[in-house]
Amino acid sequence: MKKLVLLCAVAAMTASVSAQTVTESKTFDNVYIGVNGGLATKATGHEWMNDLNSNAGLRIGRWFTPVFGLAVESNAYFSNKPFGTNHTFVRFLNTSLLGTVNFSNWFGRYPGEPRSFEVVGVYGLGWGHVFGNPYHEMNTAAGTVKIPSIANRNNVTSKAGLDFVFNLGNDKAWQFYVEPAVVWGLNDANGKVNGEHYATVGKSGVEYNLNRAFVQLNAGFIYKFKNSNGTHNFTVAKLYDQEEIDRLNGIINDLRNRPVQEKIVEKVVTKEVPVGKEVKVENLVFVTFAQGKSALTKEAKKALDAVNSGARVQIVGTASPEGNAALNQKLSQNRANAVAEYLKGRGVVVDEAVGKGVQGTTSNRLAIVYVK
Repeated sequence: MKKLVLLCAVAAMTASVSAQTVTESKTFDNVYIGVNGGLATKATGHEWMNDLNSNAGLRIGRWFTPVFGLAVESNAYFSNKPFGTNHTFVRFLNTSLLGTVNFSNWFGRYPGEPRSFEVVGVYGLGWGHVFGNPYHEMNTAAGTVKIPSIANRNNVTSKAGLDFVFNLGNDKAWQFYVEPAVVWGLNDANGKVNGEHYATVGKSGVEYNLNRAFVQLNAGFIYKFKNSNGTHNFTVAKLYDQEEIDRLNGIINDLRNRPVQEKIVEKVVTKEVPVGKEVKVENLVFVTFAQGKSALTKEAKKALDAVNSGARVQIVGTASPEGNAALNQKLSQNRANAVAEYLKGRGVVVDEAVGKGVQGTTSNRLAIVYVK
């Protein structure tokens, strides 16, 4: 019970650590699928390099934050070693629900995209099933006797391991990992007759006992599906307080209230104005957006309603520095398109609507409308 309480506390802590570091994720964001395989051997009672048991498995999971996630994993074990044969191709099947903790992001914070190398811890409980006959025959001095085998039985399992993860590709959609782990048969019982191991699965009290465990070394590949944000990973959300928002609004209002003769020297404006054309404040409409969004607010629509039907305009969309360049470029274009569609619906002629990505080093979640 203490271990369960500790696990819940760790889960809550990891969730709170990263709760406000990334953009909002939808239900099917940050989902991945992977395959793995390797070798396992009984933890005690024999030479480690003998009686190796091969296995292969499938893992499906989801990261809820850059630190904490859940996965379902099922592995099939093909060898009977070190126990007597069960005469089946798949000897043992173990299916687990695993909690996953990215220690690299926990202690080093999520940098905006996955590191090239990360360390991930896995731990959870599972259900095991051994296939075959529940007894096997053994020749002894007293004759042939039936020995209880581990076959055709179910047990409660637990797995703990460390994944040494390498993120691959420009978009970090693929992972390769190496995982040493320990898998316990929590309610198994072990024995030996004439030097041969036997076990009774699911016939003992629940206990973390190394004599009821096997160690394994697996390697695997994981593919992370694309998210609603257009990437295969989390994106960092830089949150602003009300003071920052008020400051930005003050800058916009100041631009609107300058004398008509004063030129706008902001980089994002002057780059898009025809050479030799004087740009006046009265010819500009500024539209602001929420972080990571391209939808028009009520205030934005009210500002755009000031543009008369039949007017000709140019539109420039921008984004803030946080996030990767490709995402910001797409976001700025979406903002320009949103303004263009709204103005077209009001009879305004849109000559051009372009996204310019990040302009400058401060918050520029804007679309600027130049009324010709």
